[in-house]
Amino acid sequence: MKVIIVEGKTDRERLLQILAEPVEIIVTHGTLSVEKVEEWIIPYEHEEVYILVDADHAGNKLRKQLKQLLPNAHHLYTRRIYREIASTPIEYLLKVMMDAHFEVNKELLQGMPFDKGEIT
Repeated sequence: MKVIIVEGKTDRERLLQILAEPVEIIVTHGTLSVEKVEEWIIPYEHEEVYILVDADHAGNKLRKQLKQLLPNAHHLYTRRIYREIASTPIEYLLKVMMDAHFEVNKELLQGMPFDKGEIT
């Protein structure tokens, strides 16, 4: 099972809009306590885990913690100019998720400039 760790509920909702496969999405609310680690992280340490957090100070701090807890996790990134996953354009998130080999909602792909190389 694929697992994606995000910071907030809006990040989760954004991903649910674009994903076309069953994925467990864990919302950390930006922090990790010992209890949260035991409840949310440890059960998934042997799964295919992806980390997609905001490109800001809080997101970088969380990513650093998660790197220590889940050294084999795959790290996905948004651009700094977008800062938050919730404000990252759908077309960019689609590309990030497709590059990570997730199945995405094909209806959202219609009219997207991926084959023209416009999104990098």
